[in-house]
Amino acid sequence: MLYLAIKAVISAIIIVIVSETARRNPGTGALIASLPLISVLGMIWLWRDTQDVARMAEHSAATFWYVLPSLPMFLVIPALLKRGVGFWPALVAGCVLTMALYAAMVWAAPRLGVKL
Repeated sequence: MLYLAIKAVISAIIIVIVSETARRNPGTGALIASLPLISVLGMIWLWRDTQDVARMAEHSAATFWYVLPSLPMFLVIPALLKRGVGFWPALVAGCVLTMALYAAMVWAAPRLGVKL
C-alpha cells in the first residue's frame, strides 16, 4: 500500500510542477508536460514490479503507437481557441478527436502488424 501511495504522490508532484510552471511560463510548462516523465515513471514502476523484459519491450512499443493519435489534439485545441471557441468545448473536441484516433489505432494496428 505504501508503494502505491509513493507512486501516486510522485505522479501528483509532476502534475503540480507542470501546472504551476505553465501558469508562470506557458512554454516552459509545455516543455515539461511534453517530456515523457509519466511514461518513464510507468516503465520504472513496471520494471520494479515485474522485471519482465518482454513485457517492458511491449509496453514501450505500444506507448509509442499510442502517442501518435494523441498529437493532433495539441493542434486542434489551440486552433479552436484562436477561432473564438471556448476552452471547455475546445478541450472536449480535442479529447473526442483523440478518442476517435485511439479507436482507429486499435482497429488499424493489428491489420498493419503492430501489437498494442
